[in-house]
Amino acid sequence: MSLAPVKILESADVDPSAKIGGGSSIWHLAQVRDQVVLGENCIVGRGAYIGSGVVAGNNCKIQNYALVYEPAVLGNGVFIGPAAVLTNDEFPRAINPDGSLKSGSDWDAVGVSIGDGAAIGARAVCIAPVKIGTWALVAAGAVVTKDVPDFALVAGVPAKRIRWVGKTGKPLVAIGDNRFECPVTGEKFKEITSDKLVEDN
Repeated sequence: MSLAPVKILESADVDPSAKIGGGSSIWHLAQVRDQVVLGENCIVGRGAYIGSGVVAGNNCKIQNYALVYEPAVLGNGVFIGPAAVLTNDEFPRAINPDGSLKSGSDWDAVGVSIGDGAAIGARAVCIAPVKIGTWALVAAGAVVTKDVPDFALVAGVPAKRIRWVGKTGKPLVAIGDNRFECPVTGEKFKEITSDKLVEDN
């Protein structure tokens, strides 16, 4: 199956060195910096920012005004909600102790890593360096300060796990013996520890 051509709106700012996969769309006022690698069939919404060297897999959705700072790495099928932020500086400062303006050589960028199928809700903030597990779900407005397990639903400030979710994003239903079931697909899961859920098919 051939992919649709890349669609880049005239008002978008895409660096010539960025690699954009077939079928992807980049909408009004979005900025895609140098050396970005964006997979096939991705959508970059209005006003979104993707920093230098960010890598995103296939079928990702980066919604309006989301800020994805380098060196973030997004797996396949990742959803970044409107106005969500992936940070890259553990100790942010505009100036050095001597009062001089900081430059790129005065700090080390650290990135957020997001596993396949995971979703970051609107206006959530992921504080680098954190890893968001596969199929995890970060609630809208959450502030993530530590790694998120696979299939975890985290919410709050700071974000804490409140449920397990399946691949549809719907909360799993407990069926006894530390086992859970997706109410949509019927897939089964087993809780190994309070921070680890695995598929149990």
